[in-house]
Amino acid sequence: MRLHRLPEVMQRWLPGAIWQGPTAAEPTVYLTFDDGPIPEETPWVLEQLAAFEAKAVFFCVGDNVERHPAVARQVLAAGHRLGNHTHHHISGWSNSQATYLAEVARCQQAIEALQPSGPKLFRPPYGRITPALNRALQPAYRIIMWDVLTCDYDRGYEPERCLRDSLRLTRPGSVVVFHDSLKASRNLRYVLPRYLAELAGQGYRFGLL
Repeated sequence: MRLHRLPEVMQRWLPGAIWQGPTAAEPTVYLTFDDGPIPEETPWVLEQLAAFEAKAVFFCVGDNVERHPAVARQVLAAGHRLGNHTHHHISGWSNSQATYLAEVARCQQAIEALQPSGPKLFRPPYGRITPALNRALQPAYRIIMWDVLTCDYDRGYEPERCLRDSLRLTRPGSVVVFHDSLKASRNLRYVLPRYLAELAGQGYRFGLL
């Protein structure tokens, strides 16, 4: 079973977390990309976004930022934002609070070396975060969850169905999750350009959180 949208009870479990972006006069979606930046996928994503003048938040693994700073700079130069996804993509359900907060801090240090100003955005890997961690990270960070998880990383998910389901679930204000990762590459490269074209054709704009 693919859980594209977390149940409402989970949203109540994490007060203050952001699940949808602001609505506007014209329908707007908020694109996000997790797990990069990497040279194999992130520059290609930037090309697709540029074709539609779309902006996005890239929730980065700190280790990838340290290994590929030039790619992270490309993201910023294109007018996008970097967000925090912990330094080694760890779960908040299976690590101590001290370990988890240290991972967040280390990732933030890597990000701020390149992006010294702007909002501090955080997304927990796997969506796994406890209420205690949620409280500890706020208000220093805006915790960004999602309204639509494309599940592009699922190698058993046919690209055509991934696209169809992602479009069906998208609504004005949706925060949508893609992954600029090798694992997601097959679905990402099929779905993203078609998703952008379809929504643009419907009059959607692509906002920045």
